Amino acid sequence: MALFDTVEQKPPSKVRRYFYTAVGVIVTIAVFVAAFPSYLWYPFVYYREEKTVRQFLGQVIAGNTQQAYQIWKPSESYTFARFNEDWGPYGYYGPVKSYRMERPEHIKGGAIADKGAQAADVIVDVSPDQPFPADDDVAKQHRVKQVHLWVEFDNQAISFPPY
Repeated sequence: MALFDTVEQKPPSKVRRYFYTAVGVIVTIAVFVAAFPSYLWYPFVYYREEKTVRQFLGQVIAGNTQQAYQIWKPSESYTFARFNEDWGPYGYYGPVKSYRMERPEHIKGGAIADKGAQAADVIVDVSPDQPFPADDDVAKQHRVKQVHLWVEFDNQAISFPPY
């Protein structure tokens, strides 16, 4: 063998590199799931409640207060006339032309504990302007009203919180 003669060298196997990369990705995903589980389950937990509120506000925006009242599933004490005083075109929250929903929160017990129900507290900002005013539009932001809507998990009935 001469000085400049070389032995043929084979490149290292890529299988080992791919294996370590795959294990690294799997471990990273597992750590993320363990550390931040709410990012994964949140979109699915309150999906029904957000959908109910969207349907309700869609009917209010369209002016279909009778259908909105049926979606609300009111108690006997909350009559259609009182509902119109709150959500009708000349009501406290009306006219509603656009809205913005915030992240729902889980409510246990409290005023609804006697019924054994649990609810989601959906905070909604309603506006008489279409589209919803930007945060820097101070004049239109003064007309925005915030409302807490409780949506029960079992029957999707909407109500105001007791406070």
